Amino acid sequence: MDPAVREHDVTVTGELSGDAAAPDFESWAAARGPAIVRYAHLVTGGSPDAPDLAQDALAQVWARWGKLDGDAEAYARRCVTNGSVSRWRKLGRLRPVAQVGDKPGPDPTVAVDDADQAWALLVTLTPVQRAAVVLRIYEERSYADIGSLLEMPEATARSHVHRALRALRTRLEEQP
Repeated sequence: MDPAVREHDVTVTGELSGDAAAPDFESWAAARGPAIVRYAHLVTGGSPDAPDLAQDALAQVWARWGKLDGDAEAYARRCVTNGSVSRWRKLGRLRPVAQVGDKPGPDPTVAVDDADQAWALLVTLTPVQRAAVVLRIYEERSYADIGSLLEMPEATARSHVHRALRALRTRLEEQP
């Protein structure tokens, strides 16, 4: 995993005094903020935008803090997922990698770190598929939880995970 994901620190500052909900939000953000940043890194494929997405999500949670009935973390994760999808749409479709041609590749005797290989495969998925796989594999969430977090039926969440894993398996088999 990217060291930036493990070491990124989230600090909540600002003019929160005077609001009775502020201490609750501050303690929640201090406790759960790093997990939101890690989730953003995983969902965005390690994009430099991940901390910004996490910060935007925390700002959105703060804005709705008094109105959130249930799980603030689920709302924050949904904000990260929506933000990631929005940024991905703005960039347009993924651009195919240029053909390398006959250039010599890396030395096949050099061992590839499994984590790096998994990460490279994970970033080839669509943002929604990536979010579903991260929630299922990394966070060990149930399909019902995934559906709830991504605001889709459980069967759709199951389908996204299945298709993403099938795509990852196919890409892994295609590698030399």
